[in-house]
Amino acid sequence: MNSHIVPRKIYVLIWASLMLLLLLTWGVAQFNLGELNVIAALTIAVTKMLLVILYFMHIRYSPRRTWIFVAAGFIWLLIMIDLVLGDYLTREMVRSL
Repeated sequence: MNSHIVPRKIYVLIWASLMLLLLLTWGVAQFNLGELNVIAALTIAVTKMLLVILYFMHIRYSPRRTWIFVAAGFIWLLIMIDLVLGDYLTREMVRSL
């Protein structure tokens, strides 16, 4: 099995980026941005998630087959979120009938 050796500098940079994003998450939570609070928080969370998956889980240097399985996991997650939101958002319509 070929393994890609990631320099320690990359890990330190990714860790520092995650700490900065953590502080940014806290900073955004301190302000009332209305509807944009959720969008900002989710954007920061997705960025942190991608950094962890790509570098700490070594997906960045994995074969394309691994990328397919990671993508399949995200597609499954989106299906689950769609089903939950579909149920949650239509509950008022059912009660009013």
